[in-house]
Amino acid sequence: MAQIKIYIPRSFAIELKFMRRPKGIKTRKSVTKRFRITATGKVLRSRAGRRHLAQTKNAKRLRRLGKSAVVDATDVYRIKQNLPFSH
Repeated sequence: MAQIKIYIPRSFAIELKFMRRPKGIKTRKSVTKRFRITATGKVLRSRAGRRHLAQTKNAKRLRRLGKSAVVDATDVYRIKQNLPFSH
């Protein structure tokens, strides 16, 4: 049996030696801080309008703003794409 030798240029061999492995998929940390995914797959968000000027808002309104809301169905796909390890 004849052995076949494959010629690899020296510059390419050095490149192979020091090449890094691909980094893989990453989670968008800004999306992680803004959204939560439930066990059933719903995406929750916090409500806007509670950060400041709370003295002019009544207590009922502030209680409602403290609860989380479900994200609209049109945005769910994009959010889940940015959170690859949570669904």
